[in-house]
Amino acid sequence: MSISAVRFLLNNDVVTIENIDPNLTVLQYLREERFNSGTKEGCSSGDCGACTVVVAELLKDKQTLNYKSINACISFVGSLHGKQLITVEHLKQGAKLHHVQQAMVDNHGSQCGFCTPGFVMSSFALHKQNSTPKRAEVLEALAGNLCRCTGYRSIIDAALASSEHAKADSFAQHYQQTVQQLLDFKTLPSAVLTNGRHNYSAPKSIAELAEKLLVNPTATLVAGATDLALSVTQNLATIDDLVYLGDVTELQRLENNAEEFIIGSAVPYSEFTPMLHNEYHELGAMIERIGSRQIRNNGTLGGNIGNASPIGDMPPALIALGAEISLQRGDSTRKIALEDFFVAYKKTVLNEAEFIKDIYIPKAKPDQTLKIYKISKRIDDDISAVLAAFFIELNDNIVTSIRIAFGGMAGIPMRAKHCEAALLNQTFNRASIAAAQLALTQDFQPMSDVRATDKYRMKVAQNLIQKCYLELQSKSIATRVVNYA
Repeated sequence: MSISAVRFLLNNDVVTIENIDPNLTVLQYLREERFNSGTKEGCSSGDCGACTVVVAELLKDKQTLNYKSINACISFVGSLHGKQLITVEHLKQGAKLHHVQQAMVDNHGSQCGFCTPGFVMSSFALHKQNSTPKRAEVLEALAGNLCRCTGYRSIIDAALASSEHAKADSFAQHYQQTVQQLLDFKTLPSAVLTNGRHNYSAPKSIAELAEKLLVNPTATLVAGATDLALSVTQNLATIDDLVYLGDVTELQRLENNAEEFIIGSAVPYSEFTPMLHNEYHELGAMIERIGSRQIRNNGTLGGNIGNASPIGDMPPALIALGAEISLQRGDSTRKIALEDFFVAYKKTVLNEAEFIKDIYIPKAKPDQTLKIYKISKRIDDDISAVLAAFFIELNDNIVTSIRIAFGGMAGIPMRAKHCEAALLNQTFNRASIAAAQLALTQDFQPMSDVRATDKYRMKVAQNLIQKCYLELQSKSIATRVVNYA
């Protein structure tokens, strides 16, 4: 059963939309359908943050609201179903500015003002989670917002301004009412949206999803849309049939047991990162460099894998860890090693109507260490030129187990098996590292593109092998860019 409409809260008002093109983004909807122009269009690719809005949704306890910032420019309007959308127009109460807006004024945080609404909404989402954020938390929350004229010091000072004793805003005053309304939304059937030519559906169960794909195997799956939406906003493509995964209950699985982590393919990064960070600090730190907070609030692990990009950041790390994934078609499921999922550039082993269900990530055994290095032109919100992941076990300085994977070095993310063989069962010293660096030329013949030349990629990859060695030999050696930032 489904409902031929999308229903959500716009601030505190129930909105129902129907007979609209599901390729429409939230940004277009706000500006062109609602004439709310406070949300700005900058890059239309999720990089600048001028379009930042906040979405509130219920946590699993069904009593707590999670306020998260997202990029309206690359979020399809159908994804709003069952949620609350908050824009900069909704913050002010009468003539009184919201605390985060007043802090921007008090700290002189705006010049031309174009980027200001986005910064305000990112700060609003942060303060809904933490009324007294630390500087590092502010920097992370604002990393997806760019300012072209004000300078960041005053903006950061504004976001740092405590809201601990601020008067309760309208969202706090309507909190229980909002919770109840979102609970009511959860009783609605699966959402469907169509304009007669293009269709959008949001199945609520994995059985419903599997059946839908068997009937229409050419449908395009969408979760966070943080990459897919660019085909619409940048390439002006039109997607005929969108199937949204964010409402499928089983794909929201998040499990932490004694041996492994199990992550549903539609779980956003911001939800599973803390769990992984505790086990693999460098993996957690690397994930914080994938896109921005807005991107990680929507982007999913299943999407990053299914996209099959040779420069996707998660696959090399997961391949090094020996991760597995489960795939489902109809009622049938199969489990494969992640490294076997990728066949060629943008090609995978997925069969018609098959989809990624879960990702299984093993936990480290004693003496095993994960080292990850992302090479990009800036620290935050940037695409990798090379990503290297080393999962190594040392006993008495002998390499007893090792898995090395790279992204950006071939048409798919893949292991460096010749490099591994040069190190396995060898003393971990400069001689074995030199042998491994030479062996890497047998594993990869990188390509040149706008991000890096083939020679640069190979030299960087070889240097990262040495960097891994130096860091493991002496934990006091500071080699990361952030050590000097």
